[in-house]
Amino acid sequence: MPGQRTGFESRAETEAMRRALELALGGWGRVAPNPLVGAVVLREGVTVGEGFHAEFGKAHAEVAALHAAGAAARGATLVVTLEPCTHHGKTPPCTDAIIAAGIARVVAAIRDPDPEARGGSGVLRAGGVDVALGLLAAEAAALNAPFLFTHQNADRPFVALKLATSIDARIADAAGRSQWVSGEQARDYVQWLRAGFDAIAVGGTTALRDNPRLTVRGSVTPRQAPVRVVFDRRAMLNPGVHLVRTAHEVPTWVVASPEAPASSVAALELSGVRVFRPESLAAGLARLRQAGIQSLLCEGGGALGTRLLADGLVDRLYWIQSPVWLGEAAIPAFPGVPDAPLAEAPRWTPVERRTLGPDTLLVLDRQPCLPGS
Repeated sequence: MPGQRTGFESRAETEAMRRALELALGGWGRVAPNPLVGAVVLREGVTVGEGFHAEFGKAHAEVAALHAAGAAARGATLVVTLEPCTHHGKTPPCTDAIIAAGIARVVAAIRDPDPEARGGSGVLRAGGVDVALGLLAAEAAALNAPFLFTHQNADRPFVALKLATSIDARIADAAGRSQWVSGEQARDYVQWLRAGFDAIAVGGTTALRDNPRLTVRGSVTPRQAPVRVVFDRRAMLNPGVHLVRTAHEVPTWVVASPEAPASSVAALELSGVRVFRPESLAAGLARLRQAGIQSLLCEGGGALGTRLLADGLVDRLYWIQSPVWLGEAAIPAFPGVPDAPLAEAPRWTPVERRTLGPDTLLVLDRQPCLPGS
């Protein structure tokens, strides 16, 4: 009977969903502001087609998977990480393609939160397709956490904090040397990570001390280069800093304060830097969202990371831990984070754990994503 599930089908669908989640990452850095989506077509428990949303404005995952499956899609099951869309944007509705292909069953992990695109489940059911929602919903929600956050929160971007530390949670040695705490594979990962965010941020001291480029130089070329953001209350970046020298080539913004010297602000603006002067850190993030930044990757330093954490403004932590001890005099990663009794201390949700060469990656969310399944 249509929609009836056996143990075999359940296992096959679960494995297909895991594969779809893996496929979805193929769109990292290329599909925003669209979500990452992967899809697998199953026929009698066997994969006959798969695909993912690879490029903004081009075929969605469902259409790519149906095309790969061809005639084998008729009567088959489509497993997809996000509810198929119903609207006609840059591409036709996926629900139309699914019904036309003769798909009998759709298994989607989470509902689409986009007001223009959501509602695919109802359209498919009306078209005679059996629909199940919620398989690996937590994993799918974590995959698209910035996308979900954007549709649930209008006041600021999704904020991720990336830290590379020693085992004893130090970001630099006692002399302030931080290059390199982590190894080559971890640094390659960070380049890949950067490609998936709208903006990359550092504090003013880090920008002056390390003179970073904050560009993406990895395996993924982002569809749009991330905006480079410096949180620098006094607007003290000088014209010789790389970020300022290249501001006409790569968008560079400074979040200063109303007390920043007018002469410093004027000098930065003359160099092509866009300057914001909000009253607070939270207000600065709000200004970034208003300017189009939906996701922000903060790469330090310690003072900025601590302020974001203490103010509850970090949604995800990418923590790279390297097998080295730097000692008590080294610079801590979390200086000044307020104390909390153990019973009341916030407990973050693990999203991912894996090795990066000799280093270990730990990804934590401040609170579980709400999949809306």
